[in-house]
Amino acid sequence: MRLLVFVLGMAMSVVGLSAGSAQEFYTVTYVEVGPAVTSQAVPVLKAYREAGSKDAGNTVFELLQGISRPNQFTVLGVWKDQKAYEAHAAAAHTKQMNEKLTPLLAAPNDTRQHNGLAVAPSKFSRGAVYAVTHVDVIPPQRDNGVAAVKQLAEDSRKHDGNVRFDVWQQTNRPNHFTVVEAWNNRKSFDTHIVAPQTKGFRDKLVTMTGALYDERLYRALD
Repeated sequence: MRLLVFVLGMAMSVVGLSAGSAQEFYTVTYVEVGPAVTSQAVPVLKAYREAGSKDAGNTVFELLQGISRPNQFTVLGVWKDQKAYEAHAAAAHTKQMNEKLTPLLAAPNDTRQHNGLAVAPSKFSRGAVYAVTHVDVIPPQRDNGVAAVKQLAEDSRKHDGNVRFDVWQQTNRPNHFTVVEAWNNRKSFDTHIVAPQTKGFRDKLVTMTGALYDERLYRALD
């Protein structure tokens, strides 16, 4: 679902985020601007973060900037429920910010809406490395995909340097998932990706994947 809507801000300054509830609603927005105008986009996104953080029903805002491609941003939001997100999307300040950012975009924004599948309390780690991954399994393998990503989350939280490992399931395509990770540093992440449990997950995924494993690395934007 493509929307000119942003769910922006920082949340890792809060220690011990909630483990989530059955009603909590999760959003991921992928934003890509032209490389030459990245510096113009950053203050626009930061300003929106300030306004959006005051919206009723929002519990988490995170604004991430790509490490290898800094013109790519990912915006993560956690809402009390879907109605809270919809109210935010319709707010005047959201529309105003969209108008400012639109001329800078290299591609339309892509917002994915989710329910929590495997969510646990997070820790604070300044300078953490984030990984946001889109996982797509073919519809007949949905149940197997659910089991695999939930096991990956459980195993990965035990790996050294992990401060967050969540899995969200898309509302309109339940065979699609977003995996949100945070690690103390790049070394911790690099060690994790070659761990037996991680490699085992990737082996299983090969038999059920519906699209390329899209894993991107970020840092939180101050």
